[in-house]
Amino acid sequence: MNISLSQFFQLLSDETRLRCLLLLQQERELCVCELIHALGIVQPKVSRHLAALRDAGVVIDRRQGQWIYYQLHPDLPDWARQVINTMVAEALSQQPFINDLAVLAKMPNRPGAVCCA
Repeated sequence: MNISLSQFFQLLSDETRLRCLLLLQQERELCVCELIHALGIVQPKVSRHLAALRDAGVVIDRRQGQWIYYQLHPDLPDWARQVINTMVAEALSQQPFINDLAVLAKMPNRPGAVCCA
């Protein structure tokens, strides 16, 4: 994996991508439906931003049945992981990130049961 500093920070400059990354860091892996629910935005927008992160090598995806799950790329450079970890530590005390985690925690039928209401 070889992502440049400028490419990485350009990806982080979008709030939707940033919110996705922070949720993925906290939860390890999320289904697209969980991100839609937590962020309160439509599926095409979430999927477009996840595709940008995947194409840059920041996240990976896996398909399970009809659902797609995302997680941080296991080969993400240490410096990039440190940036994300630092952002998560700060974001845990700020909106909209506090709300994203709270909404996700209250989501009914999260994956593992019946996914993607």
